[in-house]
Amino acid sequence: MKRLIASLAALALAGTLAACGGGDDDSTTGGGPAETIQIGSVYEPQNLDNTAGGGQGVTEALNGNVYEGLFKLTDAGEVEPLLAKDDKVSDDGLTYTITLQPDVKFHSGKALTSADVKESIERVTAANSKSARKSYFEVIKEIATPDDSTVVFTLKSRSISFVYNLSYIWVVNTAAGDLTTTADGTGPYRLGEWKRGSTLSLTRFDGYWGTPATNAGVVFHYFTDATALNNALLTNAVDVVTGEQSPDALAQFAGNDAYQVNNGQSTTKLLLAFNDKAAPFDKVAVRQAVSQAIDDKKLLTSIWGEYGTLIGSMVPPSDPWYEDLTAVNAYNIENAKALLAGAGFPNGFTFTLDTPSYDPHPTAATFIKSELAKVGITVNINTITADEWYTKVYQKRDFTATLQEHVNDRDVVWYGNPDFYWGYDNPKVTDLVNSAERAKTADEQTTLLKQANAIIADEAASDWLYLYPQIVVASSKLSGYPVNGLNAQFFAYGITKN
Repeated sequence: MKRLIASLAALALAGTLAACGGGDDDSTTGGGPAETIQIGSVYEPQNLDNTAGGGQGVTEALNGNVYEGLFKLTDAGEVEPLLAKDDKVSDDGLTYTITLQPDVKFHSGKALTSADVKESIERVTAANSKSARKSYFEVIKEIATPDDSTVVFTLKSRSISFVYNLSYIWVVNTAAGDLTTTADGTGPYRLGEWKRGSTLSLTRFDGYWGTPATNAGVVFHYFTDATALNNALLTNAVDVVTGEQSPDALAQFAGNDAYQVNNGQSTTKLLLAFNDKAAPFDKVAVRQAVSQAIDDKKLLTSIWGEYGTLIGSMVPPSDPWYEDLTAVNAYNIENAKALLAGAGFPNGFTFTLDTPSYDPHPTAATFIKSELAKVGITVNINTITADEWYTKVYQKRDFTATLQEHVNDRDVVWYGNPDFYWGYDNPKVTDLVNSAERAKTADEQTTLLKQANAIIADEAASDWLYLYPQIVVASSKLSGYPVNGLNAQFFAYGITKN
């Protein structure tokens, strides 16, 4: 799950590096001897470069662990300085002057300079970059490096999210070679060995500029089967599972003092995304009808049991502009039929649903097909790989509707971009999103995005099926691990085992 959009989006900040000691508000804490922590995951990287489609796995393993940014998004959702020692903003909000932390070295031994920051951002904004965040940096007019420790950003217009967006930029040594198979960052770990299909190891970097990792290193063990992942935890082959994939198996951990089950805050939304520029989904009433014909609660319960959340929009509860919109276009079969008739489809219609091949998409697609049949809509399911999805759906926009999960927080703004893959185009929403970005205060930004979100939800720009749960299961001997995993990240540097 979540692999593709995570690559697009990560395809993402108080003290300097105090946060790197595992002190985020939503992390467990503890002490103990330094040893290697075994981590179980189903998200193996596709490659090691987050601008080249590395997927959720590369973000989970390397973000904050091997690579760092000028700022960081903590597990509690706060933005804190990291490689930025100091940042100043001009009165007009158009100039950001950032001073780097002193004496920072890459794992290769090269000293960090402002040129590395500039080149790292240019990697994200390059034409061949697969980062969905690159459009957010079109606001940059110029990046100046007056000396090795200073970066000056001049913006075309005010951008209240600029510092937040910088938390998504990994500062890399761009002279390191092929970053799809190697890594050279400034983080508390350096890349060890990656055994494709098996493990990826990180070792503590003794030359780290900030607070050292509390363990000797970590090993990510990759599984393609949820049962095998759970068995690894039960047999102590791994110490923690970054995201539980089998809710039916949780009882064996919840009732066992040897384990701790943590139900954190997720930002991952499962979407039935329409191509809003393609018939029949270019009609608002059709999108509303389809949304109302699907029992989202029944789908969520069938996949996740008592876990997960209904949301009714792109905004999860952890976003500042969240409002409960689950009543908008809620399940209503009879109203769905009336909407279809009013839109000119009294007998329904047929469409193809492009469905990623990995769980839970095939299950969700089958459920949706069954639900829509009740209102006369025929769904042809076309199962494709993650790579095929990226090319067919995201790049070529060659689809009518698709299933996909979006991992990041604060990503409702994508509906303000008519060029995004789903093609939603409402000038009022675009204006609200753009005005929110130019807002002078967080309160003003929140007010404007709430207005935009209400319109998006009412027009059923997509059908937001549910918000994934974020279930981290760990040995009771473990402490210091993150429980929310916002944007697919998993900070390992504060983990200890007693």
